[in-house]
Amino acid sequence: MAKRLTAYVCTECGAEYSKWQGQCTECGAWNVLSEITLESAVAAKSPAARRSGWAGKVDAPKIMALKDVQQTEHLRVSTGIGEFDRVLGGGLVEGAVVLVGGDPGIGKSTLLLQAVAKMAAGLPVLYITGEESLSQVAGRAVRLDLPLDNVHALAETQVEAILQHASAAKPKLIVADSVQTLWTESLTAAPGSVSQVRESAARLVRFAKETGTAVFLVGHVTKEGGIAGPRVLEHMVDAVLYFEGESGSRFRLLRAFKNRFGAVNELGVFAMGEKGLKEVSNPSAIFLSGGSTRQPGSCVMVTREGTRPLLVEVQALVDASPLSNPRRVAVGLEQNRLAMLLAVLHRHGGVLVGDQDVFVNVVGGIRVQETAVDLPVLLAVLSSLQDRPLAEKTIAFGEVGLSGEIRPVPNGEDRLREAATHGFKRAIVPKANAPKTGSVKGMEVIAVERLSEAIDAI
Repeated sequence: MAKRLTAYVCTECGAEYSKWQGQCTECGAWNVLSEITLESAVAAKSPAARRSGWAGKVDAPKIMALKDVQQTEHLRVSTGIGEFDRVLGGGLVEGAVVLVGGDPGIGKSTLLLQAVAKMAAGLPVLYITGEESLSQVAGRAVRLDLPLDNVHALAETQVEAILQHASAAKPKLIVADSVQTLWTESLTAAPGSVSQVRESAARLVRFAKETGTAVFLVGHVTKEGGIAGPRVLEHMVDAVLYFEGESGSRFRLLRAFKNRFGAVNELGVFAMGEKGLKEVSNPSAIFLSGGSTRQPGSCVMVTREGTRPLLVEVQALVDASPLSNPRRVAVGLEQNRLAMLLAVLHRHGGVLVGDQDVFVNVVGGIRVQETAVDLPVLLAVLSSLQDRPLAEKTIAFGEVGLSGEIRPVPNGEDRLREAATHGFKRAIVPKANAPKTGSVKGMEVIAVERLSEAIDAI
């Protein structure tokens, strides 16, 4: 009998070792190595693989000059949900593998079930559930009033059986909910382990590329917010989408962190209701406060998520601190950047907040990662410190440099036009972002080069 090839894989980071050791040298965790059985090239064509109806046929590769490679246009299929299509880059590409992650109960299965029900009218689909029974899936679909005439489902977790059914049914879309429940008989590790997740996903990816079947993989997340399982899982797929939402809020954000067929950091906004997830056609409205924004410590900015400009309210609270080391708390933006901006405000704006607690919050649960938030944050801090609101219908955006200069940000005119469509009349922006060909209709644009000029403007 041939000796089985084994290896040891870290359950935390996925690092692989030839022999067991107490500590993983990659992530530093202790007692996290588990033994797995390695599958040889011969095993890939084992009787079990042949029984599945798909043995992973591979054509002999050949070297080609890139200029001789025939270009093919990526045909996209609409999911029937506009916000979902936006995040995917305009629709679902044939043969694409998409990983959807999010907290438990956030709405991953609901969104995909709604998409499957809409797409089933035009192409064959297969919904594979490993966490629920078919009656539970059907019951949810009935509660959501979804059409079920052309939706086919399968309750299975073994990859070989799934590929066998898929080869016979020939669907154009497969949803696997979730990838952590899948397992392959070629490995001895338990379902959900690093090796099982990696190998199961790899087989589904190979099937998708060979047959042109689009695949959605639902992934669990860890307590740190990342996709559970090996990091290589995110490298194998074509797109990684994260479902986000604040506890107690009915709004959900679908964000693309990786997309080989579209823009990254694209954002889709949904509202959870009794009939499932509904698209939010005007997301800027939910990120602005319900009342008047003309309050001390409030400033509205225009940020960009992917290709979409969004109006977001930035709030600041400045209060005398009883502590020797005043607090700096930032929700929705990087805390170290807040400390840097306050130092620039003191050095180049002449405003000292060293004895004040400063709290900054981005309304709506959105996280702003671009530097266009710098100027709105400082204006909101000044407004709260002086207890004086900014002028009504005023927006601002711009990056603040360490020498006090106001630097431009991309797509300035698009941001101004978006603000104008929501009724804003006044904008404080970097001089380089001021419209060069005419002005934005109904908008007074105040172009500034230095932080001191922005302070004078308010």
